[in-house]
Amino acid sequence: MGRRIWIVLALLLSAMSSGNAGPHLFRDEAAPPLPGWVAFCSRHAEECTVDLTEPEFLPLTAELAALLSSVNLSVNRSLIPVTDQNHWGVADLWSYPSDGLGDCEDYQLLKRRMLVEAGLPRRAMRMTVVIDENGEGHAVLTVRTDRGDLILDNKTDDVLAWFSTNYRYIKRESAETAGWVYLTLEQAGTSLTSSSDR
Repeated sequence: MGRRIWIVLALLLSAMSSGNAGPHLFRDEAAPPLPGWVAFCSRHAEECTVDLTEPEFLPLTAELAALLSSVNLSVNRSLIPVTDQNHWGVADLWSYPSDGLGDCEDYQLLKRRMLVEAGLPRRAMRMTVVIDENGEGHAVLTVRTDRGDLILDNKTDDVLAWFSTNYRYIKRESAETAGWVYLTLEQAGTSLTSSSDR
């Protein structure tokens, strides 16, 4: 295991044991899905189904930290960022960046696919919508671990604890059913209703 991976793991564990914020974000009530996600799911249904036999949380090990760091770095450095408007002529299109171009959600979809191919359960990796440092909508990939929620992001090569990103977390894919849920800092959410049922 490389020295950099041990440093990353130590920083993650240290950050998650701090008293600044809880290690996990919690689901609240059902949220409406993004139209781009709905269209993506119609083309790639396997990406949007939830297998309840898969674990929702992964043990945070040095091997997992190394894998997340490697995939995040690899994808971030292999793609050229471009907006959907400039790329496809539409406001929002979720797709795999097969031509080497993509925007935030395309980066995260590719990362999740690579992590699934490496053996991680899709249920523990949720597409997530945030408001970024510029007050704009942005997509990241949340990887849920037993030590806290980790964020893979095309804006940084570092895998970060969710509260180290300075983002405002809005909603993410549900881990209970096909749909989305709003996020909260308190473990109070109880709705298991699919957002598509609303």
